[in-house]
Amino acid sequence: MLFVLSASRPSSYDVQRLISYDYLLVHSGDAADEHGSLHPAVPNRGNEWVVKRDVVQAGLHLMFARELLEKRLTGQGILFSGTDLTTAFVNLLETPYAEALRERAAWLATTFDPYSDAELQQFMTSRVGVWGAEFETMSAIKDLEL
Repeated sequence: MLFVLSASRPSSYDVQRLISYDYLLVHSGDAADEHGSLHPAVPNRGNEWVVKRDVVQAGLHLMFARELLEKRLTGQGILFSGTDLTTAFVNLLETPYAEALRERAAWLATTFDPYSDAELQQFMTSRVGVWGAEFETMSAIKDLEL
């Protein structure tokens, strides 16, 4: 979340958008060919998007308690955004994985920030059943070969 919020400053997001961004950050290959996914293509990985709410909310709460992000109550609900401390913190991380997160977070902000919440929701729901389903197709083909 910190990489996303840093790359997207000064934008603010609700939890649902952040859940979508969390999935797209590590499974970027599911959304575009320009970046491979950081995490393995496992069967039914699209389900991650459906079940992550509690984990993302707990993480946001912890990061807010450590002053690593800003939380504001608005007419649209609770929105989260990055701060100077968010960017300073992620800039301290220099591993190859952190650099890959930084690159994908920048791509994510450029690609999906223009989407309205409804457009992003439609993008995710239209694909969630497909992500990871390639394993079922491969299994069915092997069954036919037997």
